[in-house]
Amino acid sequence: MTTLIVTAHPDPDSLTHHVARHLHESLGEEESAVAHLAQEGFDPRFTLEDRQLYRGTGHPDSSITLEQQRIDAVTDLVLVFPVYWWSMPALLKGWIDRVFIAGWAFDDMDGRIRPRLQHLTTHLLPISGTSEESFARHGYRTSFTTQIEHGIIGFCGMRQGVTAFLHDSETTDAEATQQAVLAATRRITDAISDSPQEQVGRLAQHGAGSHRG
Repeated sequence: MTTLIVTAHPDPDSLTHHVARHLHESLGEEESAVAHLAQEGFDPRFTLEDRQLYRGTGHPDSSITLEQQRIDAVTDLVLVFPVYWWSMPALLKGWIDRVFIAGWAFDDMDGRIRPRLQHLTTHLLPISGTSEESFARHGYRTSFTTQIEHGIIGFCGMRQGVTAFLHDSETTDAEATQQAVLAATRRITDAISDSPQEQVGRLAQHGAGSHRG
């Protein structure tokens, strides 16, 4: 398995889940897995224990280490989420707050940050009810890039993959929406298929097949 797809939406019949299912099918069930944070019951609340962990005391509980292990097992991470107030939902933000911690996502060495997630390429598939033009005109795209692409992905040393916005998600034109879903998921699947890790994997599989004769 090379890819973990993470969603943050309470409705399994939502467009977010539809996109994640299509992405999962396109990548292949043997090559990808889906983590539905809402349906799995992930608790996004930053507790006193999380605060103590941030201050360097205690150990992360099993729910956190499980998430870290799922990420450690893949080369590509895809976050599929609705855009709430021009950013990600609280559930997904809380997942990042609690999982992407010092000692795993980065090291804080006397104020000097050393990223630790260089093995990972992270792709974003935000689903927005507004148009692309409106998102850009009001500066929301710039703030999204600063906060999420630079502030989270770059801070932890992850490679920036594809950001494939799905705009006008609340349109009543079902055909237009489906075409937008296909285009967005294709951009991400193509990027994952063309990644250096996948190229190495294909070469290894080809070599193994030739040896079998």
